[in-house]
Order: sequence, then C-alpha cells, then structure tokens
Amino acid sequence: MRKQQRLQSSFLLLITACIWGFAFVAQRQGMEHTGPFTFNAVRFALGALSLVPLILVLDRRSGLRWGSQEAKSSWSRASASGLLAGLILFCGASLQQIGLVHTTAGKAAFVTGLYIVIVPFLGLFLKQRLNLNSGLGAIVAVIGLYLLCIKNDFTLGEGDIYELVGAFFWSAHILLIDRLSRTTDVIKLSFFQVLTCSMLSFVVAVAAEKIEWTGLSQALIPILYGGICSVGIAYTLQVVGQKNAQPTQAAIIMSMETVFAVIGGYFILDESLGSRGIIGCSLMLVGMIVPQLPRIGLLRRQLASTEGR
Repeated sequence: MRKQQRLQSSFLLLITACIWGFAFVAQRQGMEHTGPFTFNAVRFALGALSLVPLILVLDRRSGLRWGSQEAKSSWSRASASGLLAGLILFCGASLQQIGLVHTTAGKAAFVTGLYIVIVPFLGLFLKQRLNLNSGLGAIVAVIGLYLLCIKNDFTLGEGDIYELVGAFFWSAHILLIDRLSRTTDVIKLSFFQVLTCSMLSFVVAVAAEKIEWTGLSQALIPILYGGICSVGIAYTLQVVGQKNAQPTQAAIIMSMETVFAVIGGYFILDESLGSRGIIGCSLMLVGMIVPQLPRIGLLRRQLASTEGR
C-alpha cells in the first residue's frame, strides 16, 4: 500500500510539474499586458476561488458540519499554516514573475529548478545529512548555471538573479509544505496559502503598479491558466502529492517543470537557448538528478560486498 501511495504521489507531482512548466509561458505572455504583482494578485485570487467548491464538497462528504468544533479546529489549523506558507509563496512567486520580465521562460524555469539542489542543503538546518551525491549534484548544477546565465562579462542577467534568489524561497516552500501537509487539511492549506499570496500581491500592486482593466482583459487567457490550472490545481496537487513523498523526491519530480517550460517556450514563444544554453540546461538537469540516484558510498559498499561473495 505504501508503494502504491508513493507511485500515486509521484504521478500527481509530475502532473504538477507539467502544469507549472507551461505556466512559465503563460506568465511571460501575461507580462506583455500587466504588471507582475497585478498578474499574481488576480491569478492567485482565481486559484483560491476555484478551491472553495472543492472544500465544501469534501467537508460534506467527510461529515464535517459547518460551525462544529471539529470544523473550527480544521479551519484554524489550516489558516495558521496557510498564512506562513503563503508568505513564502508570495516571495517566491513575486521574484519569479519579476524575473520573467527580463529573461526567457526556459531559462527562468531552469534557474528556478535549482531548488532540487538547494533543498538538501537547507535540510542540514533540520539535521538532515548531506551525502556525496548532493555535493556532486550542486557542483554540476552550478557549472550549468554559469553556462546558462553568466554573460561574457561574468555577470548574471537581471532576470536570472531574481529567479536564482526565488529558488531559495521555493526550496523553503517545499520543506515547509512537507511539514505542514502531514498535520493539516491539505485542500484548506492550499486555499489559505494562495489567498495569502493574492492579498499580499494586491497590496504591492496597488502601491507600485497601475492596474488597468484593458491590460487585464488582454492577459485574460494567461491569467485564467495561471489562476485555475497553475494555482488552483497544481498547488493543490503539490500539497496532496507531498503528503506521501520525501522532500527531495518531490523536488526532483517537480523539477521536470523545466523541461516542459523549455518545450512550451520553444513551440509557443519561439524561444531559443543556443548551444551554450542547451549545454548549461543539460548540466543543470544532471545536477538535479544526481542527488536522487543511489548514494555513491552505499553503492560502493554493495559492490564490494558482491565481489567478496
């Protein structure tokens, strides 16, 4: 049963990666008509609204009556957890959206995907050991990042810097969701985190951007995809999928969003990375996968044991 749960979680997280990958394309298209915080405020609001009917149906099926002590406790835990997760989500989503103004969808996705390397390192603060695979993966990924992002004058592009900083927040979000999803109603948790992100984005949008209905109407399709699919569906699938998956396992599966983003950027936006960028992306992908392979030290001991027989 445990194996079946892990397979189901992996499948849900892969669907999440696919949705998120093509969301990079939608987000970049949306930037042509509206500001990054306005875009996020609206799409996350749509995502939150799309979860309301699902919450009501699931509560009714589980026999959870509105106003009961059990229901109040469930909503209370979810709101507290969602507020914290939403704050981290706001930071990551904002940096990602701003970065997309200055870089391609494919590059943004690959740099964001560095969370697969960052997660094990952040795990050290949670007393998780860092094995040799993670160290090697980090080195390979950094080399790939250099080829992908560093220009001839040894500088990062503005958009790449935003995406790189955002990758640390996505890493923290993965680790946080791993903890919270085990003790909280996952759908309500998803609802409160995206609602928090929407409200924070709206506050910044009002203060720093000019919100125009014309721009929002022109960005309607990207906003609908980004809101209903990327936020309402994908973030919920992430929370549900991570409930039965280890953080590093979840990170490697979700990092496949980079592949889908490059495919979408190529076919929909006519984006091209060039030979240097393709090599960089390939190395980053290798760096993302290496930490998930059988541990080198353990594999060496197994081989030695086999030879001794």
